[in-house]
Order: sequence, then structure tokens, then C-alpha cells
Amino acid sequence: MTSSSASSIFSALAPYGWDDAWADEFAPYATEGLLPGRVIRVDRGQCDVATADGVLRADTAFVTPHDPLRVVCTGDWVAVEPGGNPRYVRAYLPRRTAFVRSTSSQRSEGQILAANVDHAIVAVPLSVELDLGRIERFLALAWESGAQPVVVLTKADLVPDAETVAHLVQDVETSAPGVPVVPVSSLGGDGLDVVAAIVGGGTSVLLGQSGAGKSTLANALLGEDVMVVQAARDVDGKGRHTTTTRNLLALPGGGVLIDTPGLRGVGLWDAESGVGQVFSEIEELAERCRFHDCAHEAEPGCAVLAAIESGEVPERRLQSYRKLLRENQRIVAKTDARLRAEIRKDFKRKGAIGRAAMEAKRGPHWRS
Repeated sequence: MTSSSASSIFSALAPYGWDDAWADEFAPYATEGLLPGRVIRVDRGQCDVATADGVLRADTAFVTPHDPLRVVCTGDWVAVEPGGNPRYVRAYLPRRTAFVRSTSSQRSEGQILAANVDHAIVAVPLSVELDLGRIERFLALAWESGAQPVVVLTKADLVPDAETVAHLVQDVETSAPGVPVVPVSSLGGDGLDVVAAIVGGGTSVLLGQSGAGKSTLANALLGEDVMVVQAARDVDGKGRHTTTTRNLLALPGGGVLIDTPGLRGVGLWDAESGVGQVFSEIEELAERCRFHDCAHEAEPGCAVLAAIESGEVPERRLQSYRKLLRENQRIVAKTDARLRAEIRKDFKRKGAIGRAAMEAKRGPHWRS
């Protein structure tokens, strides 16, 4: 590749996030005459790729293995053939980050939603009651992906007063340590400058359930009505899937946005460290417990239970922490035989302890 062609590629792909590090990763493919590009949409075994020659349609058959986590996805940087009918993607570059959830299938496979993301924008509508557990679930996946999560509270204009908005922000901040929480009115423009500043520094993926206002937010950031918007139901705030595929869009003020379909189910996928990040205050307290394997249930010297008793940590947080850890453990156990054996062993141990405690409570002659 000549210096002039490399320069033209750089200028054409820079709006999509191309940099010197990606150029170095791509160098071996450049010697084969392949073109670099970023996947902006995937559907039915084909994808649209933004390249220096424009947006190209390419087939992904050569890079579609049995592992669903290794298929080409929106946000990937790929090496694509310069010509041919059909044209093929030959490889994708190693991902810096990957946002993955578990599928609803009995096989419990992982599904990759977006790749090479710097910020995970979790859209939460203020038009309905806050579901803090769902927010924590999204944040666990976001932290696990390697991206920086941001919670955007949409439809803030539907909340009657600023004081109520401030209380709602505080509630979310309690459930999202280390995460910026930004109330936004896409229609009025309040808070959009803050979100625009965040997404202007890299690639952001927009997440949330149907009716969360993601498409309205995307249009506001784009400065034009690119994404179709549909009204949510008044009764529960849910909407139909306005966005049906994941679309990567270059923002006029800099940065890249990946809009995603509404996610009704958000299953964890090997996200133990992400869960720990969401509940960092509980994990920090756990280090001060008397026993290193404290389950925070009834053990003496439990710092977590003491914090709940004093009101420092809401009891709901501990319950949500336990729930997400159990769910994640079940998902991992389906593909890890050793962990399955450990879970069965622990289940039998707890059962034996429970039976022994019950017998001691009833006394030595209760069977007779």
C-alpha cells in the first residue's frame, strides 16, 4: 500500500474510528490487497462495510464459525475483498471490546451485540417507574465488555419538576457506582450536550428496552431524523421494535454511535467481574468480613450485613447482587463441567448442614 493510498484510507475511515493502532493490525491484510473497513450493519449472512471506496455489501461466509461469539458483528473492523460478485469479508481484526449477552435458547449460547465499543449508553425512560434491577443487569454486561457505562435517563421532560428528577438521578447513582447518570430531554434538548461530549470520544453503543427513547436520542445526537420513532404504550412504557438491526452511524460532531433493537431479555454471559463492578461497595465490604468465604446470610462478623443493618447499603442491593451472581454461575456452569461439579458439591454440603441443624433443633428423640 502506497503512502498516498494509506493517507486516503485514513482520512476516509477516521470518522468511523480508524487510527494508527488499527492500521498496524491491518498491515498483513494490506499486503494481500484487501481493503480495511468497519461493519455498519449485519443481516442474513451479509454485512454493509464502510470503506475508503464507499459502503460495500459483503458476504460473511468465510468468517462464520460454529462459535456464535466469533461471527462478524456491527462495529468490527474487517478485511474485505476489493472486488468480486459476491464480495467476501476475509477476516476481522482482534476486538478491543465486545458486548455479549446470553441467548434465550436452552443451549445458553452467547450473542455478541457490538464490538470495539468505548462507551455503553444505557437508556432508561423516566416515563415509567424505574427498574433498578434491570439497570444493574445492563451495567454488569457493560462493565464486562470492557466499555465505560453511562446511564442516560430519557424523557425527563415527562417528570413534573426538577426536584423529582434529582431524586431519580440519586436513586440510579446508588445502583451505579462509578457510572455517570445524565437526565436528558431529547425533545427539549436538556442534557444532550453532556451526552454528545461523551459519545464524541470514540464508539458508543446505545442499549435499552423497547420504548426507552433510544431512536429519539440517536436522532437528537445525529441532528436529523435518521431513525424511525414510534410511540410507547402509556400503560407500561413499552414500545415496538423501532430498530430491527444494529446500525453504526458516524456522528456529525465526532464519534460513532451503534443503535440497537430494544432488548426484552438481558441475560448475563460470563459476567462475574462485571457484576462485581456494579456492586463494588458490597465486594469492598466483603473483604472486611470475618470469614473469607462469608455468604452474607447469617455469619458472625459479616461486614455486609452490618452495613445493611446500619442503612449504609440498601437490602435490595444485596438481593440483586446474589441474584445476578447465581444467574451468572448457572450460565457458566452449562459450559464448565468442573464448575457444575463444584455447584453440586456445595449444594449437597449446604443440604447436609441444613438437615443437621433441623435434627439438632428437634432433639434426639423426634423420630421415635
